[in-house]
Amino acid sequence: MVVLSKIYTRTGDTGTTALGNGSRVSKTDVRVEAYGTVDEANCTIGMARLHAAGAMDDRLAMIQNDMFDLGADLCRPDMAGDARAEYPPLRMTPAQVDRLEAEIDAMNDVLDPLRSFVLPGGSALSAHLHMCRTVCRRAERLCVELAGRDDVNEAAIKYLNRLSDWFFVASRIANDDGKSDVLWVPGANRT
Repeated sequence: MVVLSKIYTRTGDTGTTALGNGSRVSKTDVRVEAYGTVDEANCTIGMARLHAAGAMDDRLAMIQNDMFDLGADLCRPDMAGDARAEYPPLRMTPAQVDRLEAEIDAMNDVLDPLRSFVLPGGSALSAHLHMCRTVCRRAERLCVELAGRDDVNEAAIKYLNRLSDWFFVASRIANDDGKSDVLWVPGANRT
């Protein structure tokens, strides 16, 4: 368990930060960008939850917890050294990806197929879920970039990929099961 009794340490004053294995890197390192963007996505989920209730809020709360798991996974390089670590590093699991897929399938079962692209909007919750989706996609792109340079847990990238899909389908659920979706009309404003 993490104990935070002192919030500032001054160790980052020179532009570096500690990773989960204790090594120090620049705050602009792609690994830091990746888990920082996961943190940003988690904040957007918190904003969406202000408009959610019931099962939707419960699922968003689970995802927020997963996002902390994901950040912990990403801040810990050297997956090959996991077996030698004093404490087992927290890694995302295929079961977390499977849970998202099952939830996407269940939500999608009540929706009519799309005949156009959906514009972000409709209800406040839907608009916030679209914001979650786009920040999640950015986090995924950064994780893919990181994976091109260093080891990244495959389940972490899969989770982000499914999560952005989850947010899209959930945004339609938040628009009266898709009945209030705002659809793109190609070329509608051309003169």
